[in-house]
Amino acid sequence: MVSQIEFFLEERNRGFHIITDEITKKLPSLPHTGILNLFIKHTSAGLAINENADREVRVDLENIFNQLVKEGEPYYTHTYEGIDDMPSHAKSILAGSSLSIPITNRKLNLGTWQGIYLCEFRNRGGNRKIVATILS
Repeated sequence: MVSQIEFFLEERNRGFHIITDEITKKLPSLPHTGILNLFIKHTSAGLAINENADREVRVDLENIFNQLVKEGEPYYTHTYEGIDDMPSHAKSILAGSSLSIPITNRKLNLGTWQGIYLCEFRNRGGNRKIVATILS
């Protein structure tokens, strides 16, 4: 069986944000076993799974991404929406736009130190739309 819902995440500032609780609160009852696929419908943000305990990891990830893809490079031509426009698109390719998470005993089967991240690459990205597909 397949079910699907769409919902918005609350707006966040640029950075890496743990959204596991926000996601699980918006989901319907999960099956005993299955797969949850999450897809973000934006080209300037991404989804990831990573460390959920130490805030410094999120700060370091932001710094790493900013070093990998710098703002204001003279060779950027897609700059219509500001200095963070093209870098946010490149960063979203690096982070990815979807996740698949196993469902076991009606819960997301994440590791002890794992959380779902919204990787917000725009200074002002707005609300982000997520498609959640549950396969059982």
